[in-house]
Amino acid sequence: MNAETGAKVALFPGSHGLVIVALGSNLGDSPHILADAIARLRALFPSKFLVSSLWQTSPVDCPPGSPPFLNAVVGFSVPPRDGPEEMLRTLQSLEQEFGRRPKQVLNEPRPLDLDLIAFGDEIRRIPELIVPHPRAHLRKFVLCPLSEIASELILPGQLKTVAQLLMDLRSDEQIERL
Repeated sequence: MNAETGAKVALFPGSHGLVIVALGSNLGDSPHILADAIARLRALFPSKFLVSSLWQTSPVDCPPGSPPFLNAVVGFSVPPRDGPEEMLRTLQSLEQEFGRRPKQVLNEPRPLDLDLIAFGDEIRRIPELIVPHPRAHLRKFVLCPLSEIASELILPGQLKTVAQLLMDLRSDEQIERL
């Protein structure tokens, strides 16, 4: 379902051109930051843009005392000439615009985190990029919002749909749709 319209959405034919980006924020005015980041992504990639609801989630693998996150997922298509490496550079540039600084501590609080979850059916395993995201299928904070916009999607390297992965996931993550 498209969270904005409440209508069921069909995935792009074959899902070849579907790009999935997970957004997270747990530092600053997270609702405003995510809304602005989603608007920026929509302006950059307006074709067939899908947006999940916002979800409040417990921090996963973060330093003790880290605040909860707000998370969302967007899906869109990109021109065939664009690749996952270019998308990663775009996402990192947006993170910096929203105040993200180089990591001092692994998974520390941050104003904006943009993770490239999938880039069509592309598979990359290079030092600066692994796509599909290697832990997306293990994270409620990715699967819950992704299930809203693409429940029947099968991520590259997986055998189950997003909805099936979510149903089978055993996790103590606390997550609530806002």
